[in-house]
Amino acid sequence: MPDATFRQICRYRFDNFMARGGSSIFISLVIVFVGILVSISLIRGVVMLIDPSGANPENTEGFFSHVYVVFLELTDPGNMNQDIHSSPTFKIPGVIAGLAGVVILSMLIAFITTALDQKLHQLKKGHSKVVEDDHTLILGWNDRVVEIIRELVIANESEDDGCVVILSETDKEEMDDYLALNMHDTKGTRVVTRSGSMSALVNLDIVSITTCKSVIVLATCNESDSPEAKAASDTRVIKTILGLMVAKGDHQTLNIVAELFSERNRRIANQISPDEVSTIDGVDILAKVIVQTSRSIGLSVVYAEIMSFDGCEMYFHAGDWPDTPFGRLQFHFPDGALMGIRRASGELLVNPSADTIVKAGDEVLILADDDSTIEYRTEPVATARDLPLADHRVRHAVEHELIVGWNPKAPILIEQYADYVLEGSRIDVLIEHPTEQQRAAITDLQGSIDKLHITLIESSPLHIETFEELDPFKYDNIVILSQGGIDVEPETTDSETIIILLLLRRIFEASPERASRTTLISEVMDSRNQELVARAGVHDFIISNRLVSMLLAQISEQRDIKAVYDDLFEEAGSEIYLKPVSLYFDEFPVEASFADLMRIAQKRQEACLGIKLKIHERELSNNFGVKLIPEKNTSYTLNRDDCLVVLAEDDT
Repeated sequence: MPDATFRQICRYRFDNFMARGGSSIFISLVIVFVGILVSISLIRGVVMLIDPSGANPENTEGFFSHVYVVFLELTDPGNMNQDIHSSPTFKIPGVIAGLAGVVILSMLIAFITTALDQKLHQLKKGHSKVVEDDHTLILGWNDRVVEIIRELVIANESEDDGCVVILSETDKEEMDDYLALNMHDTKGTRVVTRSGSMSALVNLDIVSITTCKSVIVLATCNESDSPEAKAASDTRVIKTILGLMVAKGDHQTLNIVAELFSERNRRIANQISPDEVSTIDGVDILAKVIVQTSRSIGLSVVYAEIMSFDGCEMYFHAGDWPDTPFGRLQFHFPDGALMGIRRASGELLVNPSADTIVKAGDEVLILADDDSTIEYRTEPVATARDLPLADHRVRHAVEHELIVGWNPKAPILIEQYADYVLEGSRIDVLIEHPTEQQRAAITDLQGSIDKLHITLIESSPLHIETFEELDPFKYDNIVILSQGGIDVEPETTDSETIIILLLLRRIFEASPERASRTTLISEVMDSRNQELVARAGVHDFIISNRLVSMLLAQISEQRDIKAVYDDLFEEAGSEIYLKPVSLYFDEFPVEASFADLMRIAQKRQEACLGIKLKIHERELSNNFGVKLIPEKNTSYTLNRDDCLVVLAEDDT
């Protein structure tokens, strides 16, 4: 025992006792109350011996009746009227008991209030264990969370008690307030939030990692942040995946989908557990979708429906069918359109030829409204006419593109354009104040891509004079990227995008005959601005956060579907196109059922997934004219400007 005075030792032990929290304070109050009760009772007993005749006549039953009077006066000072007829010698301990009771009662109220406040604060922090089963776990917090939850809510509509659990280092109260503001209807899906480190084993145990069905690991920054911030985000995500591997144990298989920026880090993450971990690069996917959309107007609407749970989705389906050609098997499903085959060996064939045999034991890749509506029938559900195919192909020409703005998607977008356009094509990049890094990136792209001529134009896209000098009519495509940067809100960058679109619309409306050859493609950050952008004259737009969020949510529900998207987003494989019906028919208008359209698309080695009607392409209420997987016997009157939504090798 170190040298210390008795007073210091007592003070030290008292401090340790009180540091235990509410229980120590309550015990101390009880001890003080009992001590005061005993002390005042003894004083009253002495007074009773000295002045036995001064007591209230009602309190003549002995010492213990006086103890009870003291107890009443301590617990309720109003009981001092017990001594209203007593002598002053009895009134003095009564007054002392009343005053002591007021002090103790105040201390007790303060203690209860503080304890309740601390408990409520602790509950708001969310430290209790989540007792859920078969829930989706989201690790992290960024601007994709609300869109992901919206998709999961739709996916859980058929479940009795769906649940989404979020674990993030963001304060629980902040998360709850944000979700309450932006998620007005969760349709029976419960959203539970917890605060804490995403990779800490104790926190992963709190969110019941061993009973969840899938995990979505979000990046800790956005695509516009610095390279250092993105590298730190990738490191945190990989550490979180390692934590998940340890926390789940060896007897559980998890479906983990993670968002990483670096290709090297994605390879590292995939190698941790190839059968459980899927990684995506939102920047790369969005850049490819923007390029594909510029080749097929309306494609973003198609992807938005396919990748969302609110519409048709892609499924792998096994059935009891004999060996059948792929083209013929397409007509044996009442709902849906076949897109490919997954062999029993695991080989995936997207858009195989019509005579490819689908064998017993194979699975088909089908686009359908829901997995519950997929049904193989032994007899065809529709009979397609053998209509003559027009011998027309799209002829490519040298193109001139304009990219307005710059963000991390821009270099990938330019590289992707090089895979589609002919040699000698041009890309102009309009930036108001390009940084040295942006100048260097454009110079590097010009040196590495021989077939494209890339020009940097330094001017403000928010001034109409800029576009008037550029002559926007000479461009085949004008792609407007989000103008945001670090710490720029999506609302701000979308507002600038809308201004640019309005400026271009003003120019195009002055010469509508010249504007017909130029396509406007815009990137939108916030899905709430969708209708505003649609009314601003844009031909097609990509909602960045929603598209990536839908992909994360869909892979979390069906891991195998990622291989299909990998194929669709690559130029080398089959992709989705919207092709004019003038490539298929010579005379218009033409009457054809959807089964007829499926059959004629097969003659071009394509799989027809739907149609797009030109008359409705500006109407949000009609899904911008796009109708996927209609009933096969439904007939349409098609005109030259209408399109078929097809899965094909190229856009010719």
